[in-house]
Amino acid sequence: MSVKESLVKKLKEKNANVAVLGLGYVGLPLAVVFAEAGFNVTGVDPDVRKIEAINKGESYIPDVKSESLAKLVKDGKLSATTDFSVLKEMDAVSICVPTPLRQTGDPDMSFIISAADELSKYMHKGMVVVLQSTTYPGTTRELLLPKLGSENKVGEDWFLAFSPERVDPGREDYTTKNTPKVMGGITEACGEVATAWYEGAIDIVHRVSSAEAAEMAKLLENTFRMINIGLVNELAIMCERLGVDVWEVIDAAASKPFGFMKFTPGPGLGGHCIPIDPLYLSWKMKSFNYNARFIELASEINTNMPRYVVSRLMEGLNDRGKALKGSKVLVLGVAYKPDIDDVRESPALDVIGLLRQKGADVEYHDPYILHIHHEYDNWHMDSVKDMMKSVKEADAVVIVTNHKVYDFKLIVDSSQFVFDTRNATGKFAKENRNVVRL
Repeated sequence: MSVKESLVKKLKEKNANVAVLGLGYVGLPLAVVFAEAGFNVTGVDPDVRKIEAINKGESYIPDVKSESLAKLVKDGKLSATTDFSVLKEMDAVSICVPTPLRQTGDPDMSFIISAADELSKYMHKGMVVVLQSTTYPGTTRELLLPKLGSENKVGEDWFLAFSPERVDPGREDYTTKNTPKVMGGITEACGEVATAWYEGAIDIVHRVSSAEAAEMAKLLENTFRMINIGLVNELAIMCERLGVDVWEVIDAAASKPFGFMKFTPGPGLGGHCIPIDPLYLSWKMKSFNYNARFIELASEINTNMPRYVVSRLMEGLNDRGKALKGSKVLVLGVAYKPDIDDVRESPALDVIGLLRQKGADVEYHDPYILHIHHEYDNWHMDSVKDMMKSVKEADAVVIVTNHKVYDFKLIVDSSQFVFDTRNATGKFAKENRNVVRL
């Protein structure tokens, strides 16, 4: 029996030992899905706090319930460690580490490189490795393959593939298990082995011809969203100048049952994917002397939205005889999307930072995020304890994240002035002259 046949047999019978490197929003849910499918799973992460929490059965990721995690830990199906040497006993390894952008706009590969360096110490025949971290086309072949495959032949002795993560935090209809997984191998055999592994836990695995095709598919998904959000953000700016209600226009267009997909404007992009992923592609194409014009333009529009929000807020205050400098401003919601506790790349941080720069007295409230820290500008804030008291005292309330727990009718009725970037105030905004929508 060949190495490939032996490994596929192990994977299909779920006798393979599985490791997940990186236990964040992507890694922990994946580890749980593999464990629930019957694999013996070891999570590896340098963060001691995460390891201790997992081994106690305590989840720090909203999408993973502590009861489910605790049962898997108790049954011996899932454990966690900071010790990378456990990888020498593993048959299958999934890499789920962050891939942020540097301030200069180029990809920060340090987490992938660090994970690969550790894994390379324990590589052996009969191992399959799948990279899930979103990155530019070519990363799996150009970066991981040389680090991991110096002694054994890929596609024969060991197997390497890319499968982009498709996590949407807070979503309940599509989860790690039932969201189709794209899988692309370095070789045909790599794709076969990796698919055999993931098919044991994921409902649908869609194979493509190469790792590069899988990497590109992920970037297309998020570039599509980024560009369309940029389009409606620019539409919002145009509608304001034309004196047209952008929300009415979008609802009208969305009544068409074909040929249109609804996107809505907002204060800017947030999260771990949409603001960042398309820029990987734009950066990569520069090495081919190609300018990704749609990406660059959409990024410019989306990046400028926090500044546009602040300028509209200044106009709104001015119309009410007040200056932004010295005004008390309450920002409602700092998570990058409703009903989650994730503040990564949230436009709320830029909105707050700009308001502070212009001399506003800024407070914020978010039931999911009690503290925020802006790394580059080095400021720290705590969520106000009595939201309605702050609403009543504020010269302006800025709705940045439309959490479902907020009673927006009560907020509008209790406020002096509301600037709504999400259309959260909806129909009753028209009934109140103290509400201005994006």
